[in-house]
Amino acid sequence: MFELDKGLEIVELALKEDMPAGDITTEAIFSGEEAIVSARVETRKSCVVAGFPAVEKAVRHFPDIELSVFHGDGDFVSVGDIIYTLTGNPASILKVERTLLNFLQRLSGIATKTRAVVNLLDGTRIRILDTRKTAPGMRHLEKYAVRVGGGHNHRFSLSDGILIKENHIRAAGSIENAIQHCQKYASHLTKVEIEVENLAQLDEALSAGANGVLLDNMSTEEIAAACGRKENHSFFIEVSGGISEARIAELLPLNIDYISMGALTHSAGIIDMTLLF
Repeated sequence: MFELDKGLEIVELALKEDMPAGDITTEAIFSGEEAIVSARVETRKSCVVAGFPAVEKAVRHFPDIELSVFHGDGDFVSVGDIIYTLTGNPASILKVERTLLNFLQRLSGIATKTRAVVNLLDGTRIRILDTRKTAPGMRHLEKYAVRVGGGHNHRFSLSDGILIKENHIRAAGSIENAIQHCQKYASHLTKVEIEVENLAQLDEALSAGANGVLLDNMSTEEIAAACGRKENHSFFIEVSGGISEARIAELLPLNIDYISMGALTHSAGIIDMTLLF
């Protein structure tokens, strides 16, 4: 279950990681009684902004800092645009600088990558989904950034839905066994989705009563054939495995429901930003 407040606990850990025993450079230079100064956070690359909840949480650790927002999460900004200004004691601003930027840069990278993919799907009914391939401890925030970028969240955790994977099938002995166990275990309101790698597995899954299938690393021709099965079966199709922007163009004409991309979170990269007095 998505709980952003719980995800913000990592901000406190990040501040402690950066200052386990204070900031000896800043504390050597500043006494804490200096005149109030202002600093600006600006981007060095065009992007979709994401990360305000983490930024706000970090700044609140320093009560003397006043945070002003010029661009909110979801806004598209250009090179040189000011996203925030911070007004307060210079020592406080210096202490929060790196933690603030780390969250803002990473989450903006995810939102920007997601927005680019969402734009490719404009005009279609296909939804882009993230995965559980997130940095440990960062899942709440990274999935939040996907939503800021216009994407949709897949399962937040293993507790959120049934998705039978290859190793489940191997351990259960067959696709049919795995599906039957899940159907007996789950509520009648819970959908059973299963990962398949070819059309023979797809047919076995549909015969066993799967509600949805994840087509893993299948060719465009195989996916088109799988979509044809919808004429006689009611089920949803999720496509995954090495999805690139070029591959998305091939998938647009097909009757699929979802595309899931681990790359939205694990390979998004960061957006170059800076904080300057």
